[in-house]
Amino acid sequence: MLVNQFDQIITLIKQAQNNALRLVNKELINLYWNIGEYISNKVENSEWGKSVVEELASHIQKTEPGIKGFSDKNLWRMKQFYETYKDFPKLSPLVREVSWTNNLIIFSRAKTNEEKEFYLKLCIDERFSKRELERQISPK
Repeated sequence: MLVNQFDQIITLIKQAQNNALRLVNKELINLYWNIGEYISNKVENSEWGKSVVEELASHIQKTEPGIKGFSDKNLWRMKQFYETYKDFPKLSPLVREVSWTNNLIIFSRAKTNEEKEFYLKLCIDERFSKRELERQISPK
């Protein structure tokens, strides 16, 4: 009898952990979206070019060596990510529910917005891992 009650506590713990991970992921995607938007606007207004983004990546690394994931390549991906979805209000909320890795796979491989929407929803509904998404999205 006590074991069953203990298992209920374990379930509560796991639910809280999953909720925390989803919130962290959503915040991370919002950060990448905002960085992508910022860079996109700077480039669009001819204020920034490729060398400035490289300088930004270098500056982040020098001033905050503990912060990882902000190489010039990743910063350009954030810009591409933002530009891919900015004009599609139907898709932009969905990207916040999917991991960054799965977002990268979807926006780099799916050709149409319908296809992007399909894979985003599939990832959300089925909670696809990177491996499973790659298996699903790869051409047969």
